[in-house]
Amino acid sequence: MTDDILVVENLAKRHGAVEALTDVSLSLAPGQRLALLGHNGAGKTTLIKLALGLIAPTGGRITVAGARPGTHAARAATAYLPESVAFHPALTGREQLALFVRLAGEPTRVCGPLLERVGLAHAADRRIRTYSKGMRQRLGIAQAMLGRPRLALLDEPASGLDPVSRHDLYALIDGLAREGTAVLIASHALTEVEARTDRIAILSAGRLVAHDTLAGLRARAAMPIRLRLTARDGAADEVQARLGGERINGAAVEILCAPQEKMDTLGRIAALGPLVADLDVTPPGLEALYRHYSGEDRT
Repeated sequence: MTDDILVVENLAKRHGAVEALTDVSLSLAPGQRLALLGHNGAGKTTLIKLALGLIAPTGGRITVAGARPGTHAARAATAYLPESVAFHPALTGREQLALFVRLAGEPTRVCGPLLERVGLAHAADRRIRTYSKGMRQRLGIAQAMLGRPRLALLDEPASGLDPVSRHDLYALIDGLAREGTAVLIASHALTEVEARTDRIAILSAGRLVAHDTLAGLRARAAMPIRLRLTARDGAADEVQARLGGERINGAAVEILCAPQEKMDTLGRIAALGPLVADLDVTPPGLEALYRHYSGEDRT
């Protein structure tokens, strides 16, 4: 018996001659945030549709809160936010949320606190046609919070939002996770989800090519770490002569080293003492890891 909310085992989905998903296995625990990454056509939307019970697998198994997707139990446990939410433009935010509240069997008194929580209390009685995209996404998050869902499926939740709206949206998502909701975020915004998720799953051509924490992905990839030193005035030549590397903008020296060589390299840098004014250490980011695991850096 597992406590995982979403369980995917050897999942496969075929559309005619096209294998949309092949032998995909992953799981998602309560309060965990999983970033599902992949190019267009990689299988992200297919996986979400399978979790929602909108389509059936051709192989393997998928369960939501121990139930088969599409059943009443699975639907009651699941919240879904599509990339482009669509609400009736003539309704107010409060009226639209009240409709969803009634459909969910919740008391209408929850509308006010939910709208307050997502930062829409000031616009609750405005028509949705006057809302910005960020406000509509917040209303969608309010809908997703109804009934304290055990699983939230979010498809490109921050698409088209400005930086402030993106920050606010992810703060709301973090709040869902803190309350125990398992959150799956399908996204193309790699740098954005890098700091906002606990685990990362990468799909490529329907296959799961990586599934781990960011630290685990870095360890497995063994990609080089970038160290950039800023030399004291007039010391760049000596720093490069003693450490090697490449000169950048005259006063900086950039070195690439394997992960297992990082501490030895830092020791050599420390031995230079006053010759070094500053040091930046940059491990491979999620964008570089994505290209590595999806095979794009080999094309």
